[in-house]
Amino acid sequence: MLDSNKSNNKYRATFFGLESLLSNALSDALTRCNCLIFNQDQDRDRPRPDIVFCSPSPEVLQPVLQRFKHTPVVVVSRLPEVDGWLDALEAGAADYCAAPFEPTQLRWLLDTHARARKAFAAA
Repeated sequence: MLDSNKSNNKYRATFFGLESLLSNALSDALTRCNCLIFNQDQDRDRPRPDIVFCSPSPEVLQPVLQRFKHTPVVVVSRLPEVDGWLDALEAGAADYCAAPFEPTQLRWLLDTHARARKAFAAA
């Protein structure tokens, strides 16, 4: 994980319920997009994240959606599946992404969803 004292990070993200290989791949890709990553255990005393990435599992997704009501939640999967994407959106997720994580896709997610959260928080 990144040093939390770095001030040049544009966005803050938190992960919930992701398997380690998927989490590591997403973390590496987001780090290249200038995003500071906190795991679920580290974020208790940190500022709220600008975006949350979590498992599509209802046991993980539902509590995350309740806890982060005003924060975009993006469901992360190993494979792109239309049904998974639709299920995530119907459950209340802001978006869905799947491996392999492309920088263009992640920058779009961050700029679209995390920027909207920052604008909402500033208002």
